[in-house]
Amino acid sequence: MKMKIKKLTETAIVPKYAHLSDAGADLYADESLVLAPGERALVGTGIALEIPLGYVGLVHPRSGLAHKHGISIVNAPGTIDSGYRGEVKVNLINLGRKLFIVASGDRIAQLLIQAVEYVGFIEVDELSNADRGENGHGSTGVV
Repeated sequence: MKMKIKKLTETAIVPKYAHLSDAGADLYADESLVLAPGERALVGTGIALEIPLGYVGLVHPRSGLAHKHGISIVNAPGTIDSGYRGEVKVNLINLGRKLFIVASGDRIAQLLIQAVEYVGFIEVDELSNADRGENGHGSTGVV
């Protein structure tokens, strides 16, 4: 599959897969900033995408940043709809205990492109029975 991408700045870096078998392509910061513990910031990547109809872009945290520094994404995974043509921005949050410096060119997230199944919603008075029923949050955990 091929997808159109537009660099919005001269310093923007096109997403890259580190390995042939990687599901996510690295997204790079196109600006520099400092994130204090508990702080969040919308970090520009300097790119815009033309995601084909029937697909979605999902922005996931990078496991190394999460493990080593407590850096995550507020709305993980972030959703990029196929109709969006603006700059891809990553809503980073510092869940760590130290200042974290984001430098332009740093890998800050992963982009996955996935197929979307569109459904027609049918309103009904009753739903069929299932093993789980209405048991929700924590219902399969330790009591």
